[in-house]
Amino acid sequence: MTKNTKLLIEIPAVIAILYLGRSVLIPLSFALLIACILYPVCHWLESRKFSPVAAIAISLSALVISAGALLSLLIWQIAGFASVWSKLQLKLSDAWQQFSGWLADSAQITLEEQQSWLSSMQSNYGNEVLPFITTTAGNVSILVVLLILIPIIAALILYERKRLVNVIHALLPSIPLIDLRAILNDTITAYYQFIKGMLVVYTCVGILNSVGLLLLGVPHAILFGFIAAVLTFIPYVGIMIGASLPIVVSWITFDSIYYPMGVVVIFTFVQYLEANVIFPWAVSSKLNLNTLMTIIAILVGGALWGSSGMILFVPFLGILKLIADRLPGWETISLLLSGSQKQASKNPILPVSETLHDEK
Repeated sequence: MTKNTKLLIEIPAVIAILYLGRSVLIPLSFALLIACILYPVCHWLESRKFSPVAAIAISLSALVISAGALLSLLIWQIAGFASVWSKLQLKLSDAWQQFSGWLADSAQITLEEQQSWLSSMQSNYGNEVLPFITTTAGNVSILVVLLILIPIIAALILYERKRLVNVIHALLPSIPLIDLRAILNDTITAYYQFIKGMLVVYTCVGILNSVGLLLLGVPHAILFGFIAAVLTFIPYVGIMIGASLPIVVSWITFDSIYYPMGVVVIFTFVQYLEANVIFPWAVSSKLNLNTLMTIIAILVGGALWGSSGMILFVPFLGILKLIADRLPGWETISLLLSGSQKQASKNPILPVSETLHDEK
């Protein structure tokens, strides 16, 4: 069997495994991501005479508290706009009355026909409510379980990291142990750089959203701009959720349809820049990947794992490049993925001599 034939067989097999095993691989990948992000903190604490268990507990607790604080702040800010909804109901009622009158006068649809149509829609909607609630409740319960399990798995990965390094070396005996440790160290660095890149993306998108809303005169522009920026990690749907609040507020505040249309234009333009310019530039530059392969990774990840894949497949691609840079015979893959012709060496945040190299 030739090398090309073997490759043609392996690629579909890997794709099938990724797709069929996504329910297990996605939480494991997020746990690995969290473990790689927290490893520098754990290593620093252990170098200060903390036990491994204490170091893991402290770093993981700091992450959970930070995430919980951000979520609480978001919920508190959204709850502050509860008074808007009563005004929105009045707006919708007025708009429906005007639209209903237009249908009766211009489209020759009587009020009785409109009422019959609304009753039919309500009946159909009522039949779909129970399945929708059941599906939503199931998804929420799964999400809650994963939110509990993923940090636990990440903690176990950190605790068992020495054993896992030995297992990986046993599975890949052709790679010298020192090179394997260097690859793992570079992998941790790649994940760290990816998170930095995502922070750059959210910051740029939040600033652009806020500036656009400020120019329109929308109240609470900075809050709305950064909420929408964070929600962009949900493809397509996130930007619509993020735009809904400023659209409603601008409609109520200015009593004109042109301001909500302006919000839509601003968010659409910023979303285009985020998807085609900001994200590939910020993340690719951190992982030293070229923009074309980054976009392909996002598309493939979305097709296989949905929004989770669009987040995870970019650092996966960075890891593949790190391995290709070090293994003989993988020069073509390294050249294909590289973001520049010059393989500029960068000092890792965790020198090998201070990280996994010491963990014998």
